[in-house]
Amino acid sequence: MPQILSVQKIWDKATHNAFTDLVRFNGKWLCTFREAESHESWSNGIIRIIISDDCNSWESFGEIGEYGVDLRDPKLSVMPNGRLMLLAGGSQFFGVKNDDETALNLTRSPRVSFSDDGANWTTPKRLLAEDHWLWRATWHNGTAYCISKLGEGSNPRRGFLYSSTDGIDWQWITEIQVPGISESTLRFQPNDQMIALIRTSMGAYIGTSNPPYRDWDVNKLDLTVGGPNFLQLPDGSMWGSGRHHIRSERKGKRSRTALARMTTSTYDPVLILPSGGDNSYPGLVWHDDLLWISYYSSHETNTSIYLAKVRI
Repeated sequence: MPQILSVQKIWDKATHNAFTDLVRFNGKWLCTFREAESHESWSNGIIRIIISDDCNSWESFGEIGEYGVDLRDPKLSVMPNGRLMLLAGGSQFFGVKNDDETALNLTRSPRVSFSDDGANWTTPKRLLAEDHWLWRATWHNGTAYCISKLGEGSNPRRGFLYSSTDGIDWQWITEIQVPGISESTLRFQPNDQMIALIRTSMGAYIGTSNPPYRDWDVNKLDLTVGGPNFLQLPDGSMWGSGRHHIRSERKGKRSRTALARMTTSTYDPVLILPSGGDNSYPGLVWHDDLLWISYYSSHETNTSIYLAKVRI
């Protein structure tokens, strides 16, 4: 059974700090997330990058903003040339809020930014067409792969697999036929098989595909996974994390961030991290034979960023 060795709040400077990712870069730790007024902020959301040598002391290191745009869900990756690449969604809201707190006249498109050091970032560049959202890129054999969710709100969402060698020019590969597809993370087996952990409006899916990744087998899970992420460890085991509705005898279903054992057809939450309310969107790094998990949660005071250290 996995064991939590420590959990530390590492950032709470903004009113709402959320949607994390975590990476090791040049011997240091970088954690990124969005700062805004709320989960669905009608004002600008900016991307914050913080840095640490030892995961105990953190300081602000970089910031990415775009006037009039809510930048959210930042995802970090290290490119084959050694540069950092950050993908994020860029949403613009016009007019006033509806009675149900949704925005009028929403438009969005993915953004990409690059850095040589994690502190200085290029101006965010728009990618693909309006209404796409490239969510998390995974590099494999010199190529980045990413699923873009297209469509929002009451319209059916569609998911398209793209690839790129530079993070700017993205080539369409195929449509993944999963109803209501949303946030998705891709990883690769040593035999080049691609595995996808997919969030949908009706539950989660695990998909597998072999090169050239045009044909997919998908398995529907009997649970939801919000902000899905997973890794394959050196021993071949796969571990996933995200937001789940955990049933409690005293309080019914509660939204918690959990760690799960995972195969290409199963997903079994086995460890609940200290969390609650608005939470999840973990970043995962395997380092020094430990699993390091960044995530956000609002179970204490305001919505804050946490880092957990877990022994598998």
